[in-house]
Amino acid sequence: MGDSLRNSRKATAADSATIRSMIADAHLNPMGLDWRRFLIIEEAGQIIGIGQIKQHGDGSRELASIAVVPSHHGQGIGTQIIETLLAGETGTVYLMCAPALEPYYQRFGFEKIARSEMPPYFKRLLGMVTAVFRAVKLVYRSLPALPLVMRR
Repeated sequence: MGDSLRNSRKATAADSATIRSMIADAHLNPMGLDWRRFLIIEEAGQIIGIGQIKQHGDGSRELASIAVVPSHHGQGIGTQIIETLLAGETGTVYLMCAPALEPYYQRFGFEKIARSEMPPYFKRLLGMVTAVFRAVKLVYRSLPALPLVMRR
């Protein structure tokens, strides 16, 4: 279906269960899922994409929870979500992603940053992820690729 049948809107409380389900299905971080921050993309009355900008206690803002239903992958919905969310941002925005997604987010002006450039929230989160990955390495003998933190 074409873009003309899609609309974007702010989430409502009624969308909360769908947001949580889509985040679980996409294996994304389930922390900080406040429906009031979410942008919804829907087509024919069905939610097909979601995303949010989270504000952390240290003041940093994060592009997060971008998810598109599998049947709609490759149709530009993720791009629509990201562009819409970023259009409302005037300050610095961060994100954390798998290394393979670095080129995708570079299209939106994000650049990988060193740990020394990260706000406290991301330093803590990356530290926790690193500890978990080290535990995985003990069991599986290989270390998954650590996520990147990027900034725009």
